[in-house]
Amino acid sequence: MFDVLFVCTGNTCRSPMAATLAAEIFTQKGLKITVASAGVSAYGGSPASKNAILAMEALGLDLSVHKSQAAAHALIKNASLVLTMTKAHLMHIKAACPTANAFTLGEYAGSIADVSDPFGGSLEEYKNCATQIKNLLENCIEKGGFV
Repeated sequence: MFDVLFVCTGNTCRSPMAATLAAEIFTQKGLKITVASAGVSAYGGSPASKNAILAMEALGLDLSVHKSQAAAHALIKNASLVLTMTKAHLMHIKAACPTANAFTLGEYAGSIADVSDPFGGSLEEYKNCATQIKNLLENCIEKGGFV
């Protein structure tokens, strides 16, 4: 089984949205890939932010049961692929587990852009972030990044 771990800061916005979007896209494409998310500075058990939940609802996806978790060494080590939202997150992952197969989501998709952080922003900012993540995931699939 191929496992992808998405990582952001607090695991309440970007990485849970990325995992939710990826799970939907992988299912639609018939890809047998499991997803998880974590944060480099996450407190375990926090819910997804209200606007992250609403942004996913707007796409017909459910993020309401999400609970945050820290990007622990074992979680990183056991993932087939770790995709971070920013270069700073990637540096943290590589410091915690130098052997991790890790990239920024943008880098893995063939872009240099980090995923914008909507934390504390409007619902529109969260929807824009979700669109950015979805586009990057689709670019990864087009280049064969998950097979």
